[in-house]
Amino acid sequence: MSIKIAFFDSKPYDKESFERINKSFGFEIKYFKYHLSDESVLLAQGYNVVCAFVNDIISADIINKLYSYGVKLIALRSAGYNHVDFKAAMNKIHIVRVPAYSPHAIAEHAVALMLTLNRKIHRAYYRTRDANFALQGLLGFDFNGKTAGVIGTGKIGKVLIKILKGFDMEVLAYDLFPDQNYANEIGFKYTDLNTLFSLSDIISLNCPLTKETEYLINEKTIANMKDGVMIINTGRGKLIKTADLIEAIKSEKVGAAGLDVYEEESEYFFEDRSDEVIMDDVLARLLTFNNVIVTSHQGFFTREALANIAETTLQNIQDFEKGDYMPNEICYQCSQMGKEACLKNEKKRCF
Repeated sequence: MSIKIAFFDSKPYDKESFERINKSFGFEIKYFKYHLSDESVLLAQGYNVVCAFVNDIISADIINKLYSYGVKLIALRSAGYNHVDFKAAMNKIHIVRVPAYSPHAIAEHAVALMLTLNRKIHRAYYRTRDANFALQGLLGFDFNGKTAGVIGTGKIGKVLIKILKGFDMEVLAYDLFPDQNYANEIGFKYTDLNTLFSLSDIISLNCPLTKETEYLINEKTIANMKDGVMIINTGRGKLIKTADLIEAIKSEKVGAAGLDVYEEESEYFFEDRSDEVIMDDVLARLLTFNNVIVTSHQGFFTREALANIAETTLQNIQDFEKGDYMPNEICYQCSQMGKEACLKNEKKRCF
């Protein structure tokens, strides 16, 4: 099969990294700046592979159209896949992803948000440029001896815990599949969510978005947290019910929030909207708080991560082209039961 790739939501940094890595693969790639959507899906005609990102729409209707165009593979250049209708794709189009492009990048970004919020670096930056060197309002706290709660101890969560232990913090963790050996090695404790919420000074969300984790942070769970708690989200936007977070910030129940993701981010994140009025009232309200930092889903954005994304994505496509086993393939059964359960019969492909 001659591979022709329609690359959606292309940015200059995407093209630069993929073109460099593609020298070793030799695929034909057409870069489109548009998101994959009902309006742009026509551009995929004549291609057998579509490369998509986190804000591209991969609904049942889009999948059926891609299938009718002869698209055989959707190569997600992201770890998250909650924007994909896997039921619609089953037995029609294979889907692969990049499960771990740089756990260090995202974990380090989470810590950057924590430190910036705690020591008010963002506020001090603007003050000193206005010749205001007063310290009032910039008081922070030592991380040493404080308790961090880490929800999700996959690759990112594990790197984050190791960094936080370097500050001599107590770390509580929650995961459906705890790695007790790692906990014993690094020196942290697994606990239930209620205990984690009630004891943590800082809470970091590093888990995937599933039916069980959607709106994990809400009015009820926030009420169980310490007064003045700091909440960090570098996972998925819908892990937090933003309206409830805003109320908690206004009441000072939540002392600070660092958000690299937002539940309705697709219209704004990765785009320049600086000449426009933000029509999303919830996002606009978040941006008014001086104890909230919103970054534009940039936790992954390092040179190493971009190279890993390109390398893994193109390797996924090559595995498909050659008929090899695709370790990063995911389908409806994978998304519900896990990769091992889906491939328990030693199938090379999900279907």
